Amino acid sequence: MFEIGRYQDVSTIQRALHTTRTIAVVGLSANQLRASNFVGYYLKRHGYRMIPVNPRETEILGERSYPSLADVPVPVDIVNVFRAPGALPQIAREAVAIKAKTLWTQFGVINEEGARIAEEGGLTVILDRCLKVEHARYVGRMHWLGFNTQRVTSVRGGLQ
Repeated sequence: MFEIGRYQDVSTIQRALHTTRTIAVVGLSANQLRASNFVGYYLKRHGYRMIPVNPRETEILGERSYPSLADVPVPVDIVNVFRAPGALPQIAREAVAIKAKTLWTQFGVINEEGARIAEEGGLTVILDRCLKVEHARYVGRMHWLGFNTQRVTSVRGGLQ
C-alpha cells in the first residue's frame, strides 16, 4: 500500500533544505501569477541557484530556461516538480539520470510509480510539499506572504 506520509518526514525535509544549493524547477512558469513563478522567485531571493526547466521558455526570472533536466549543465541537488502527477515517472527517470540528490514534488503532485523510480535510483523523495513553505517553516521566517515584516500586526483578544 502506498503511504504518502513516509515521503513527508520532517528530518528528511530539513536535511534536504540544509544541504541544497542548486534547485531545478521543472514546470516553472514565466507567468507571475502562477505559484511556480512565486516559488522560483522566493528560492532565488533566498540564495539558491534556481534553474528553470520549461521547454516553452528561453528565460524565466532572469535565468536561462532549459527544455529538460538532461540539458541542465550543472549538478542539481533538488528537482522540484510543478507538473501533473502523470508526468512524474518520466521526470523521476530524468532526475535519476542526472544524478540529482532529491526529487521534491509540490502540493498535489503525487505518483507512486514516480516515487518508486526515484527511490530505486538512489534519490531522496519528498512528495506533496511546497518547497517554499517548508523552507520558510524550517530555515526562513514564516509569514503569510513569504517574508517576515518584523512587526506584530495583530493581538489576540483578552490581552489588556
